[in-house]
Amino acid sequence: MTMIEVNQLTKTYMTHERGHSMREIAMNLIRRPMKEVRAVQDITFSVNRGEMVAFLGPNGAGKSTTLKMLTGVLHPTSGEAKVLGLTPWKQRREYVRHIGAVFGQKSQLLWDIPPIDAFYMNKAIYGVPEADYRRRLDQLTTLLQVGDIMKKPTRQLSLGERMKCEFIMAMLHGPQLVFLDEPTIGLDVFAKESIRDFIKDMNKQGVTFILTTHDLDDVELLAERVIVINHGEIVYDNALTNLQRLLGDKKNVRIVTDTPIRQLSLQGVTVVNSISEVEAELEIDTEIIPLKRFINAVNEQCGIQDMAITPLPIETLMKELYGQGSRTMTAASATGVPAGVAAQQGDLSM
Repeated sequence: MTMIEVNQLTKTYMTHERGHSMREIAMNLIRRPMKEVRAVQDITFSVNRGEMVAFLGPNGAGKSTTLKMLTGVLHPTSGEAKVLGLTPWKQRREYVRHIGAVFGQKSQLLWDIPPIDAFYMNKAIYGVPEADYRRRLDQLTTLLQVGDIMKKPTRQLSLGERMKCEFIMAMLHGPQLVFLDEPTIGLDVFAKESIRDFIKDMNKQGVTFILTTHDLDDVELLAERVIVINHGEIVYDNALTNLQRLLGDKKNVRIVTDTPIRQLSLQGVTVVNSISEVEAELEIDTEIIPLKRFINAVNEQCGIQDMAITPLPIETLMKELYGQGSRTMTAASATGVPAGVAAQQGDLSM
């Protein structure tokens, strides 16, 4: 069942252009020229109930503007969006009762009072029945293992403890859709694991999540689907597992050889990091040079002492996607490859 339906959504801003020279500054006092900025350009996508979607993009790509429209904070310039059958910016009062939000850099808690008091305040704001409030509070506090920390003033909590309470604050009214913005930013390894496990548990119970983050570990461990926006346009919308196809069938190889690697020259192989004369990190395109032929060639030319082969890290894939500009791809694409994107080739030369 479709929960979010976005069709040709566009947001433009008019901004003043300020000059730098004395003449331009003087002219601006009389008449300041205006410039149109397209933050989001005709984007179209849908999200089904129960999905876990990562909505990614570099800074200034348009993702925050899109999410502000989907939460009803901004009105679009043109286009349509239906979330839970409602138009967020037109039916905001009714709409916000069904959504939640967690912002890693903005708090919903009150600094000088315990989280438990803030929870009770939210109960009143959303009109949550007492029985539902108690049931959800018990469930959430058990899942997040917060215990008595809810009774401490918020200012005395660690960042990890506060973020757990932020999640409880966002989930107490039983939202069907939750927007997550950098939910694990600044957290230690144990706190991140706890938060991620909680998100997975709530998703299994049917809650839909839209995740925006620059922590790609969150993406790998949580998201099943990735939507990437750049320059206001969607450049990728497909399953996370299909990202590998964007660069062809490529692998990362860390290799140690008997003789200097500079003697090796193979098409389809690129040096990523030269550690020493006999050790390097390589990227190989197995569509150009099959893995078996690569191993045989390296062993013949340099002699292999040690070798480790892994898929390309998600960071590499994201950088490539962010660089694709306006080359778009829809979720209907079976290959997951944007039009015009060809597998890159390289030669090993040191």
